[in-house]
Amino acid sequence: MSGTFVGMPAFPEAAHEAVNNPTLRANLRHATHTIRAKRAVAVSELDDWAALREAGKQIKDHTLRHLDRYLVQLEESVTAAGGVVHWAADADEANRIVVELVRATGESEVVKVKSMATQEIGLNEALEAAGIHAYETDLAELIVQLGKDRPSHILVPAIHRNRGEIRDIFTREMSEWGRPAPEGLTDTPAELAEAARLHLREKFLRAKVGVSGANFMVAETGTMMVVESEGNGRMCLTLPETLISVVGIEKTVPTWQDLEVFLQTLPRSSTAERMNPYTSMWTGTTDSDTADGPRTFHLVLIDNGRTDTLADEVGRQALRCIRCSACLNVCPVYERAGGHAYGSVYPGPIGAILSPQLRGTESEIDASLPYASSLCGACYDVCPVAIDIPEVLVHLRERIAEGGQVTRKGNKVVLKPAKGHAAERAAMRAARWAFGHPGALRTGQRLASRTRRFHPRTLPGPGRAWSDTRDLPTLPAEPFRDWWQRTQDGKDVPK
Repeated sequence: MSGTFVGMPAFPEAAHEAVNNPTLRANLRHATHTIRAKRAVAVSELDDWAALREAGKQIKDHTLRHLDRYLVQLEESVTAAGGVVHWAADADEANRIVVELVRATGESEVVKVKSMATQEIGLNEALEAAGIHAYETDLAELIVQLGKDRPSHILVPAIHRNRGEIRDIFTREMSEWGRPAPEGLTDTPAELAEAARLHLREKFLRAKVGVSGANFMVAETGTMMVVESEGNGRMCLTLPETLISVVGIEKTVPTWQDLEVFLQTLPRSSTAERMNPYTSMWTGTTDSDTADGPRTFHLVLIDNGRTDTLADEVGRQALRCIRCSACLNVCPVYERAGGHAYGSVYPGPIGAILSPQLRGTESEIDASLPYASSLCGACYDVCPVAIDIPEVLVHLRERIAEGGQVTRKGNKVVLKPAKGHAAERAAMRAARWAFGHPGALRTGQRLASRTRRFHPRTLPGPGRAWSDTRDLPTLPAEPFRDWWQRTQDGKDVPK
């Protein structure tokens, strides 16, 4: 993945700063509660939601098991329809391919559809370094770009901003990127949307190159699909002469019929709509100057850690993700910490399991992400493809604790020896010994109860990291065994 977020603090430190920002917390609470309440209503309309959820899971699992075959079929189908397929092993290769394709057109600017994959590889930064201007056309992505900010939500990248902040960004920055904001712009949604529409219109009509991702790729036909709510995607996909789509290999589905499932579950889980206002599909190119669609189409398929993730029998279920963001909207941790604390373009519960697998856990931020959860299970309950995020979180925690940091050298995954968990392992060994010796356990419990007023409120040494964010439990005045014998006429505790 891209190094865009390298240098950010580990999740506990970043989250500590975020939870002390009352404006951020208010913005997040209002937005997430609103979205998840609407989603619940939309999902309740379908009596067969559980069956659709299981069908989506089965389709994705089948595709991942046979991904090699379906990717070959996809390439053949795209090529037969007039497109050109490029394979990128990592972010650097993908960026190099896109830069070369744009340069070949002679253009120096592109319009972009909202795409997590291009954010993942840091494409905008790579294009800028090559002297190519990339203009985000999704409203929320535009806000983030104009504000020199980072996205904090999969569906609503500017969820951490309120209307007043957005108005100030438009007023201050729009003139530097093109058409300025109207005089006297207020913070009403209609005026903000109109300002963005006027600003983007000139870019749509001028651009010769479009860049997109894809929500799904159909192997049997070579069809790409993008769902969105504003119409900006339709403009980017139909007006430019050249279209470059950058897509993760896991977005493949075998057949056109498979889309039936996801076109019911994705809109309801993401925007709480029965159907997205704009569902754009294209296959290959057009030869007509008057017809909609590109005359040149390039598909850049990126791996960037996905093959390594696929090799993990537990962790691979993260590749089922259809980027609906439902898990973010129900997560109590995300609601309080926000997306930036995760140090990745994939925030929230799905980011906590996807980013460490795609990037490895060599950095402090990635090693901390599997612990950025209360394991409440709300994310699993709402996932439309039944990703058991708590299971993967525990799996990654175990891998980090037992195997240490996960990094990559060339094409090989390397586990470095664990550091910082020696005290935890020693404590577990001591607990195992104590529970195996009842007499010693009883003596220890009595001693702990009688000295409880002298106990510290925080743990010393490495244990402080645990007690800094949790209250130590208060010990009772006497152990349960002693209380039982005192109140039950000296009877031993039943076994």
